[in-house]
Formats: sequence, C-alpha cells, structure tokens
Amino acid sequence: MYSLCRHPVPSLLEPLETDTLIGQSPKPSNNLPFFKNKNFIGRTKEIDELERKLFVKQECQKIAVVGLGGVGKTQVALQFAYSVLEKHPDVSVFWMHALSLETFEQACREVAGVLGILGAEDGKEDAKELVQRHLSKEIAGKWMLVVDNADSVEVVKGSDVEKGILDYLPKSELGFTVFTTREKKTAHALAGSSTVDVEKLKLAAASDLFKKTLMRKDLSYEEAIAGELLVELDFLPLAITQAAAYINVNPVSVNEYLGYLRGTESNLVYIMSEEMGDDTRDKYAANAMAKTWLVSFDQIVRQDADAADLLQYMSCIEWKAIPRSILPAIEPEARMTTAIGTLWSYSFITARNDSQTYDMHRLVHVAARVWIREKGLMMETQKRALEHLSKIFPSDEHTNREVWREYIPHVARIRDFKGGEHVAVRGELCLQVGRCLRVDGRIRDAVGWLEESRDLRAGLTEDNSDR
Repeated sequence: MYSLCRHPVPSLLEPLETDTLIGQSPKPSNNLPFFKNKNFIGRTKEIDELERKLFVKQECQKIAVVGLGGVGKTQVALQFAYSVLEKHPDVSVFWMHALSLETFEQACREVAGVLGILGAEDGKEDAKELVQRHLSKEIAGKWMLVVDNADSVEVVKGSDVEKGILDYLPKSELGFTVFTTREKKTAHALAGSSTVDVEKLKLAAASDLFKKTLMRKDLSYEEAIAGELLVELDFLPLAITQAAAYINVNPVSVNEYLGYLRGTESNLVYIMSEEMGDDTRDKYAANAMAKTWLVSFDQIVRQDADAADLLQYMSCIEWKAIPRSILPAIEPEARMTTAIGTLWSYSFITARNDSQTYDMHRLVHVAARVWIREKGLMMETQKRALEHLSKIFPSDEHTNREVWREYIPHVARIRDFKGGEHVAVRGELCLQVGRCLRVDGRIRDAVGWLEESRDLRAGLTEDNSDR
C-alpha cells in the first residue's frame, strides 16, 4: 500500500527536485471545495455504479459523469468523492475545476499546496506540470481526481497554439479520474465508453429535495401543489433548489411561484435568470437555470452550426413531440443526423422509441428563446420558422391527416409571433390549418384559424391601400 506520507529522504549530496514535498502528511490528502451536501437526495444507482466500475471491478481508470446542465452531475461527483474518503482511507481525492484552463491551473496550485510541492506557490514553475509529474509517480500513492465541468472541447483538448487539460492529467496505475461533463461526445473523448448517465430525479426524490431545501417555516406545504410545481420544473435538481431558494427569501408561496412558471413568459424568464447563490455548486459556474444552458448554446454555435440552426428553430415550435419531418432539411441525411446528435449529446433533446420524434426539456426550450433574444436574433428566427412551416404544411387532402395532426400543435405557436413582415405568411398558414381542421371535423377550431387568416389578410390589404 502506498500513501502520501511515505517518501524517500533525498541524500544531502543530491539536489532537491522542484516537486519535492515540503512536509510529511500523516495520511492521504484532499482539497474538496465544498462541504458534504446535507440536502443530497438519492442517486444511489449512479454512486454505486462509480464505486463498482472504479474500485470493485476496476474496469477503468477514467470515467465520465454526463448529463444535462443542472441535472446534478457535480453533486453526484461530490457525494462519491466523500464516499471514497470514507470507504478508501488510503486514497487521496483532489478536485479540479475545468471551466477554463485558468480555473484548472488555480486548482493545480491548490493541490500543489496541499501536497507541499515546492515551486508552485511562487509561480516560478507551472503548477499543472508539477502536479502532473508528482501524481504520475508511484510514490504519490493512490489518488482520485475529480475534473468538474469539463464541458468545453477547446479547453479539454487544447488547440494548435495551447495545450488542453488532457495534456496535464497525471498517469498512474494507482490513480483514477472522474470527469463531469454535459456533453456525450466530450464524455466519450474523455473516458471512452466508461460513462455514468445522470438523469432528472424521480418524483419521490424530487419531492424530498424540495422539502429539505425549503427553509421557511411559515409556509403551508401542500403535497398536491408541490407535485405540480415539480412537474413544471421537470424534476431538475438545479431548478428545484433555485425555486426553493427564491421562495425562502421572497414573500411568495409555493402556489404563487407555480403561478409564475405557468404565467407569462416574461415571469418565467425572470425567475429562470435569477442568480440565487448555492455554496454546493462550482464557484465559477452560473447558478441561474437559464444561464447554465446559455454557455452550452454558445458552445454548440462554435461546434456545429447546423445544430445551432435546429436549436433556434425548435425554440419557435412546441417543445414536445417534435417530428423529424417538421425540421428544416439538412443535406446529406447523415449531416442532419449529426446535427440532431449534437443536441442529443447535450441532453437538450431526447428521442422517443420510434427515433423519429423528439422531446425538448421545457425549461431548455424557454432558455433557448432567452438566448436568441439576447443575440438579437428573435425576429429573424421566427420569420425563418414561419416560412418553413408554411412551406411544409400539408394540404387538406384526407391522406395527410396524420401529418397535419402532428404539425398543428407546433404551428399553433405562430400566434405568439409579432411583426408586420410576417403577416402574409401567417395569414396563408392560418388558412391551411383552418382547412385541415375543417376536414378533421373540428369545426370550432377551424373557424378560429380561418377568422384569424381573414383578419390578417384584411389588415395586410389595408396597409397596402394606405401606401
């Protein structure tokens, strides 16, 4: 067994290495940046899987914890880190922030300080290389690195002009590395097929988390109302803890917060963008729900322009039951599949059993519109979506019934679109929908769409006559 306190004493006739330890540590070390999360709920399956793959069966030395931003990857890794300290007292555990090469370097300086490595504290030598060199030696003993938020391919892999985090990771038969990342392709690059997927919570666990994080004692807690709230939050841990934090510090009830979620989009956008603070999350990461995903949206723009275009389009239609056939075509077909795969890789969409129908997380759907609005692309995105829907919407022939039934919920979102330049296309699309609904026997709905088409076209005629 090796431990950090067993280092050979250098001869007085030999020069000290720059990464020689200053002092002797009586036991393995750690630099965990957070206290153990007392509100942690569930995730037994994921933590057991990490334990089994790394320590029981020893199937791999690198493993990636992957899932949607805000789903709780960091919390799973943190809980596992503490369990390793308890179950394997001969293993040192070190936490590395990987949002950027700068945050990683800062983490390496902290680890070098914990280990007492000379040369890192004054910046004379590269802390990343010092830590890498030391932990790659057998004398360093057993260790586990947690590389948190390894989301950026550029930061992880580096470039032609700058090394990436992977270039600085130590290699030792006595060491393990656990990555957290929100993107499946990056997870594969980091750890191959050795991954642990973190999904949203089940109802019981989500309810327990909400109860534990809701601190106000003056609130009357109704299980039914809380259950409805959790459904609106899609059982995402970050959304749940942020909702509880908002309620804790503002004079609102659970029911009133639920009203914000179900009310105007401006209310929903506001509470999703509110930074509430969380001392169990990476200090370098955003806490607000919407801002958590905006970083990923920008990464997709740099990584896959086709996927970014699809994401913008999807933000204009319904978030669930999205047929592949309603998406703007990308040629060749394999390129289309790659673009969809990128959105799936970030867990922004999930595929149904038929693999031709997709669902988007509702809150991600809202965050995508926040992102588009912030980029000043809302009007242009809506215009392109409207033109595409008008082009592909089927005729009212009876053989097209299944298609128009799939498309109508998505077309219904055009009623939220604003802007005079869209009027002609909106009017034509309303007419198409109305005709199909009439054939379908939904007369009342058909009348509403046909009247809207008439009003839009009448307004357009008046505008033209004024000119």
